[in-house]
Amino acid sequence: MSALEIKNLKVSVEGKEILKGLNLTINQGEVHAIMGPNGTGKSTLAYTLMGHPGYTVTGGEIIFKGKNILDLEADERSRAGIFLAFQYPVSIPGVTVANFLRTAINSRRRAANPEDKGISIPDFRTMLKEKMALLKMDPAFAGRYLNDGFSGGEKKRAEILQMATLKPEIAILDETDSGLDIDALRIVSEGVNALNGPDLGVLVITHYQRLLNYIKPQFVHIMMNGIIVESGGPDLALRLEEMGYDWVREKYEEVA
Repeated sequence: MSALEIKNLKVSVEGKEILKGLNLTINQGEVHAIMGPNGTGKSTLAYTLMGHPGYTVTGGEIIFKGKNILDLEADERSRAGIFLAFQYPVSIPGVTVANFLRTAINSRRRAANPEDKGISIPDFRTMLKEKMALLKMDPAFAGRYLNDGFSGGEKKRAEILQMATLKPEIAILDETDSGLDIDALRIVSEGVNALNGPDLGVLVITHYQRLLNYIKPQFVHIMMNGIIVESGGPDLALRLEEMGYDWVREKYEEVA
């Protein structure tokens, strides 16, 4: 079983420290949620885990499959089995969803074996149809340019389709609910739930408990001031929905 272990992680952006010694372990088969106010470092954590060059790690370790991956580039982390669903996916006009996914799959295969000629077009089409059926997506979606003219819900569904196709061991969903109406949120959540299983660990980053009505975490963590200050089960998210963050701030200030 693969685990993502974050140990005393400290991260700065443009000289300002954002993460201040964060600790968290996510195992395959587990669903974790991180909640917290704006500016507390949630997206910084997501981008740092994926290896974004704009985030400078000043301390700590990110251990995946028993190895510190801090020296790995983003594509190397992806090939190792980590996936990030972006809060704001970018558009790539001229590149269809299908071509993008086939290129990503072949890139992974060739990295593992330079002699690999890549997945055949018939095999790819069969696999893609199966994944889209699992996610209840119209097959015509595969022929559209990636995120070009997509609604917010369509962009997030395209991210989940990428996750289904690349089959990561750890998936990070950075505010996947951002900009979604209730119907789109339900559809995207159903896609995530369809992929859940013993081989996938999920980290859901969100502001709102409403997403957790659909994606059910076993573990909920509250993040403030660059660290995790409170952890618990699903009831913790319900308490936040009812009481806000003031009680957490008061408790944290007392401890600090």
